[in-house]
Parts: sequence; structure tokens; C-alpha cells
Amino acid sequence: MFFNHVVGQTLIKQKFLSDIYDSKLSHAHLLLGNAGHGGLSLTLAAIQYLLCENKQEIDSCGECNSCRMMEKLEHPDVHFTFPTVQAETNISDPHFPLWKEMILKNPYSNLNDWINFSDDKGRKPIISVHQSEQILKKLTLKSFQGGHKVSVIWMAEEMNQTCANKLLKIIEEPPKDTVFFLLAESEDKILTTILSRTQITKVPRIQPDEMKGFLQERGDFSQDLMESIISRSEGDLGVALELIDSGKTENENFLMFVDLMRNCYKKDVISMLDWATKVSQLGREEQKHFLKYGLHMMRQSLMTNYTEGKLVNASQGEEDFLKNFARFITGNNILAFNKLFSEAHYSIERNANGKLLFTNITFEVMRYIRRA
Repeated sequence: MFFNHVVGQTLIKQKFLSDIYDSKLSHAHLLLGNAGHGGLSLTLAAIQYLLCENKQEIDSCGECNSCRMMEKLEHPDVHFTFPTVQAETNISDPHFPLWKEMILKNPYSNLNDWINFSDDKGRKPIISVHQSEQILKKLTLKSFQGGHKVSVIWMAEEMNQTCANKLLKIIEEPPKDTVFFLLAESEDKILTTILSRTQITKVPRIQPDEMKGFLQERGDFSQDLMESIISRSEGDLGVALELIDSGKTENENFLMFVDLMRNCYKKDVISMLDWATKVSQLGREEQKHFLKYGLHMMRQSLMTNYTEGKLVNASQGEEDFLKNFARFITGNNILAFNKLFSEAHYSIERNANGKLLFTNITFEVMRYIRRA
């Protein structure tokens, strides 16, 4: 990956470029932030630049043998470790072709994307001690290309304690010309001893203007839909890509949300049941997108109420709707609404009966909306 293909994160890109170009790159890095903020994209660009045989001052050449291998994630001196389901395997390697397929398609994928992509049972994967042993074994070998060796640990917070402890020494004192890149969404589950041995870079949200530039290059979106995607993604490109890939040519989630709230407020049971039937016929991912959108609109309602609209993150059409709707979302019912939509999202991921679930949502919304 080229640095100029990474969306936003200008300061971090400049730091990596100067450190690598001046041979001052630290031996161990921890990039902290949502996967959709671009930590892996930054890492892949940094590695490609580090290993490039003809690096330029502003980016890798993209033409040398090393660059071509990195663009396919096939460089023999770059080793990837990621969570796997331990009931099936104790090492990452058997799953690497599948993980590589996901990352090449979307380097902004997160752990939930990986679970959905790799395991139809939805089991939670971890990085085990067996994987740390594989890391140690690979890094003791000589470099195939005679240069740096690189270890990338994706979702490093999923390392169990035994695994993390086994890597402490090599992270602190790695073999010559060995570089670690650890990527994590939260530092809370990472050992403090790991944190102290790495150079930590916090990867912030992608700025709205940078997201807008990406969307404009990606396709021809209406202004209202573009604003909605930017507001709902909250600086997370992975979320934005999900919304784009849902295939909507207009903000259908907004229209469904408006219908739900109006029907429930009027206690129009026939329309409520028709709405539940219609939504239950959507695909599982579309249903999940709608539920996430519902949570987004609840948050924006609170922002409308308590900040006089100053911190609202919504499209113009959504703002116009919120001016009248937001008063129905208060401290008396916001927790109930959040629980309702969050638990429904969880149930959809586990193949709940859509018609029963969305019928229940309509009646619960009818109850909660009267609590304001």
C-alpha cells in the first residue's frame, strides 16, 4: 500500500516517512484506534516504504520486487498474526489466505468483520500462546531478502496473557533489523509491560473533509446521502464502507426510521405490523445497518436537545426531522431505546427470527416514545 492511498492521518504518515527515510524507525510500534481509522493501512504503507528497494522521499516506488510482493501481502519477510478460533487451530497460518482476502478487499476491516468473514458460527477468536511461539520461530530465521524482518500483530488486545508474556523479551530486544507493528483498538486489555516496550501512536478519527474527499472519489452520491454517511460513520472509514456497500441510492434507513417512529407515535398497529414485515424481509446486514442507524439517531436527538443543535452530526434532511422528533428522546427513555436497538443488533447477528424481532421493536418503541 502507498502512503497516498491511506485516507487522512497526514501527521502520522509524515512521521513514518521521515523516520524510515532517515533510518530512525523504532523497533516496536503500537497503533491505537478503531480499525476504521486506518491503523492497518498506515502499517502496510510504512512496511512497504521500509522494504522498498527504491524509496522516494514521499512514498515507496511501487515497482520494485519488494513493493509488488507487499501489495499482494506476500512478502516473505513480513509475518502477520491475527486472532483465530482456537477450537479449529492454534496458529494463524492456515487462515492467512482468508484473512489476506479480507484485508486486500478492505484494510479498514475490524474484528467483527473478521468473525463474520471467517466463521459462520460467530465464535470469538483469540491470539494464543501457540501463535506467539510461531512469531518467535519465524523471527529467528534469516531474512529472505537480506533486509528487515517485520511482525504485524493485528488486534493485539486479543492476545491472552500467556501469549503476551512470551513475547515480552523479543519485543524489548528483537533480533537485528526486526520491527514489530502491533495494532489494537483499546489499550485496556494489553499488558502494561507490552505498552512500555512499544512506541505508541494514537490513530484518530478521519476528519469529515477527508472522508468527503474519499466518498467523492468512490462514487456519485447525493449531497444528503454523503452528509449522512459522514455523520453516521463518525470518522470510521470501515463503517462508511459498510454503508456504501449496502447498495442504497438514498438514505433508506432514514425513511424506515421516520416510518417507525411516526407509526408508533400514532399507535397505528396495522402500519406497525406492515413495517415489521417489510424490514424482516431485508438481508441480515441491512437489518444490522438499520439498527446501528437507529442508535445514531438516538444520539443525535440528545445532541439536539442538550446542545441546541450545535453538536449534531447529521445531514440536512435528518436535522430537519430532528427539530420536531428530538423532544421525544429524553433521559426518561434513552437507555431503554439504546438497550432495545443494541440487543436487537446482537440477536440479528445470531440469526434471530426477523419478523418476531422487529414486531417486538415496534411495540416497545410505542411504549418508550410515550415516556418522554
